Amino acid sequence: MYPSLTDMIRSITGINLPLPVQTFGFFMACGFAVGAFLLYNSLKRQERLGMIGPSKVQVTKGGPLSPLDLLVSFVVGFVLGYKLLHGLLNYSACVADPQGMVLSGQGNWIGGILMGIAMVAQKWYQHKQENMPKAITVEEEIWPSQRTGDLIMIAATSGIIGAKLLYHLEAWDEFTADPVGALLSFSGLTWYGGLIGATAVLYFYCRKAGISMRRLADAAAPSLIMGYGIGRLGCHFSGDGCWGIVNPDPDRFSFLPDWLWAYTYPNNVSVDGVQIEGCEGKYCRELPQGVYPTALYEFLMASTITVILLTLRSRVETAGLLFAIYLVFNGLERFFIEFVRVNIPYTLFGITLTMSQFIAIGIMLCGLAAAAYVLRTTNKSSATV
Repeated sequence: MYPSLTDMIRSITGINLPLPVQTFGFFMACGFAVGAFLLYNSLKRQERLGMIGPSKVQVTKGGPLSPLDLLVSFVVGFVLGYKLLHGLLNYSACVADPQGMVLSGQGNWIGGILMGIAMVAQKWYQHKQENMPKAITVEEEIWPSQRTGDLIMIAATSGIIGAKLLYHLEAWDEFTADPVGALLSFSGLTWYGGLIGATAVLYFYCRKAGISMRRLADAAAPSLIMGYGIGRLGCHFSGDGCWGIVNPDPDRFSFLPDWLWAYTYPNNVSVDGVQIEGCEGKYCRELPQGVYPTALYEFLMASTITVILLTLRSRVETAGLLFAIYLVFNGLERFFIEFVRVNIPYTLFGITLTMSQFIAIGIMLCGLAAAAYVLRTTNKSSATV
């Protein structure tokens, strides 16, 4: 396994390039980047086909800079400089534990002040270039694709909060043992919590911005499942504990490599398992028995679902139907992978499943209900024309 991007590069190329980037975080960032690319292109496609249009907003330009604008610029610059210069001056420690450095109170005051002043100067220069001493209000058209950055940031923030909350509802003992550490940790995320949290916040954002929630959901469907799949690669390559149960028959498909059928996850970041003989360092453990690499399976399934959704979107014209199909596929994928994945079982109405499986059933039912609803309302609208 590769706890950091440095480990991965060294293993593949033999080059030791110390970088303060954790493997899980790298793949998570890649997932967001690919998701943003797919979302932007899907929205542009809908705009070209006339499915969605721009919304008109009142924008105030010019006028004097307010003290609050300058204060915000300074604070943002100060935080960046405070951490950045400290990280550069203590690069080895930053590479060894970038998360600890970011979350600690350590920093460099000189770097913070200089960066804060630079941000204020940049803000002042940008305002001067506009050359508008008096504030004017103009009406502008904003296309949904132009809001891709905002949509991704809102989804990422609300999604991470939702993912943390649902995870700690499942792992309540872990949360009560160290609440602050659990909330600040970059690990411990549940995908369905993120999906529910992001959907709820985006619904209110779309209402305010005048964006069709159905069309946005359709555009987001391929990016959601592909981003999820790439994020699972981060779980796999870092060995964060999101693996499967012990494979009871590791020799059945002996022609397959271990990492595809029964893997022990050596040097995993969760520090589970037994000590690796002759290994020194922080990540020197591997599982005593091979387990199903479920995170890798989920990446393959997510990629397949993405291709299916991208193929269907040119044939599915009803707004909201593609997202409903995504919900069904998403629920099916998660429901079945849970049978070979390590998780906590729950018994409800005499049925024992994992929490993710119960949620997956709910997601599938929501998808079927949403499909029936959008088809029924669309048919009614067509009949009245």
